Amino acid sequence: MTRKLFSLLFPLAVLMAAVPLRAQSLDAFRQQLARPTISSAMIFGRAQVTVTEHGDAARVVDEASRDSHKLHVEGHRVCIFSDNGPNAREEAFAAKELFETTYPGIKVYAVYSPPPYFRVTIGNCLTREEAIILMNKVLPTFPKAYLMSERLLLSDFLD
Repeated sequence: MTRKLFSLLFPLAVLMAAVPLRAQSLDAFRQQLARPTISSAMIFGRAQVTVTEHGDAARVVDEASRDSHKLHVEGHRVCIFSDNGPNAREEAFAAKELFETTYPGIKVYAVYSPPPYFRVTIGNCLTREEAIILMNKVLPTFPKAYLMSERLLLSDFLD
């Protein structure tokens, strides 16, 4: 059995080794791009540009978008305002401004999230305990504040 497998695979390996690989070096690619090409697309000194997306491009973009999920961490914020009424937008910005003047130095976020709600959330808390402490701090000014679990961007912690 092993001899039969070897007798089948050995000629295949020899054949593959005999075929030269046709990888293009970066310098060769740059030289190819630098060479002007004259084609029927040249009309009155203007060139026509044709863009072709290869299958690998879509795959790479897909992988990069999946890698962006690594830039998030599960955490908590305190919601100090949430409403979908006719004046919700103005009230949300008023709540944000009140918070910024009353509690400087704590991050505040005004967001619109479907279904149509305007929300104002505060803090970047990694643990629920941190969020509870923050909520208790702002409850005198915002008595309807509540905790929210949220995916936080790592960049929010760097500022």
